[in-house]
Amino acid sequence: MGGTNARFARATLDADGVPTLGTVRKYKVADYPSLAACWRAYQREESGDLPDRLSIAFAAPIARETIKLTNSSWMVRPASLAADLGLACVRLVNDFEAVAHAVARLPMRDLPLLFGPEKPFPTDGGVTILGPGTGLGVGLVAFDDGVPHIVATEGGHVDFAPLDALEGRILELLRADFVRVSTERIVSGPGLNNLYKALATLSHEPVTLWSDADLWAAALDGSNPLARSALERFCLSYGAVAGDLALAHGPHQVVLAGGLTQRMRDFLVNQSGFHSRFTAKGRYEGLMRTIPVRLAVHPEIGLYGAAAAWREKKA
Repeated sequence: MGGTNARFARATLDADGVPTLGTVRKYKVADYPSLAACWRAYQREESGDLPDRLSIAFAAPIARETIKLTNSSWMVRPASLAADLGLACVRLVNDFEAVAHAVARLPMRDLPLLFGPEKPFPTDGGVTILGPGTGLGVGLVAFDDGVPHIVATEGGHVDFAPLDALEGRILELLRADFVRVSTERIVSGPGLNNLYKALATLSHEPVTLWSDADLWAAALDGSNPLARSALERFCLSYGAVAGDLALAHGPHQVVLAGGLTQRMRDFLVNQSGFHSRFTAKGRYEGLMRTIPVRLAVHPEIGLYGAAAAWREKKA
């Protein structure tokens, strides 16, 4: 359950807890007043009896009496959710907690290397997971003697830290709109629009009102120079944030996740300053160059991770 889309699928787990997904159905969150209404739409589309157990990954902190979906008006009360949906049991995880469960179980063919040396996940140590979408998701897999332990975080809401004069000016402009400027105001789908408007203002160019989808398309195909400049700045900030989180979690490996990163993969790897910013950590630059940065390419990683989380949450 993200701020933009809700996805449903049946899943089966093998003896090792590795999921297999059935047909995936996607719904626009904005088209439904509540999760229950969206669930009923899914029930109508599915044939036959559905399972009576549901594992949900939410784009929001879940340890509270009422959950508000990040960047959406949906409100969910975990204590009554199973009854509201007519199910025997519902289990909840954070969305990037689910992605972390997926990363811990995906084969390496679904985690291709983007930067750094090729080496396996650590037997002991952390793997940082992050990715921009409607917001900026952050999770952690902490391996202990080869056993993965999943840690949910809200790392996307740390303060944005400008690293050059231009980013300092961008920060000042964004403070007029947001007061506190978190990292996800820059490194997220809507963040590209924030960057574009700030750059237009600073360069005294007319600000064209783009939808996020149209702006991303123009940035990626290079048809609008200012949109392209915003994308270049986006990738610099993305790399800096990824490097900061790797240092905070214990630098072993980093996995980038989400559809946006997959769309911008060629630009990120071949044209952007992502990796130069990732490694630019002063006395730790040499260490940062030893950290593999991978991309999770499973097409439905949130659903896969929600299913993978079922057995551990049940235990």
